[in-house]
Amino acid sequence: MSQYLLTVHHDYYQDVPSGREIPELYDAVSKFNESIADKIVFGGGLEAPHTATVVANHDGQTVVTDGPYAETKEAVGGFWVVEVPDLDAAIEMASRATVACRAPIEVRPFESE
Repeated sequence: MSQYLLTVHHDYYQDVPSGREIPELYDAVSKFNESIADKIVFGGGLEAPHTATVVANHDGQTVVTDGPYAETKEAVGGFWVVEVPDLDAAIEMASRATVACRAPIEVRPFESE
């Protein structure tokens, strides 16, 4: 078995779902989560990028700044770490996740030991 990171890339500048779309979206993601519960190592949704804090080292000094590290249209909105047999299984899982989340899903393997 191998572990993969599935990241949800959310466009924070597009129209945010409203009204009945929000419960429908949450329901779809919840059902997807239930369908992969036995393969999830860890996962969760993230707050919007403006809530981020960046910590960096500059010449031996810790520098803390507000906001996201990268100014970009899309940012990671959530993720799963899953354990599946191979990349094909991870891609199949991501193909269902992209429908549930209504957003692109990036699949990346963890480095093997």
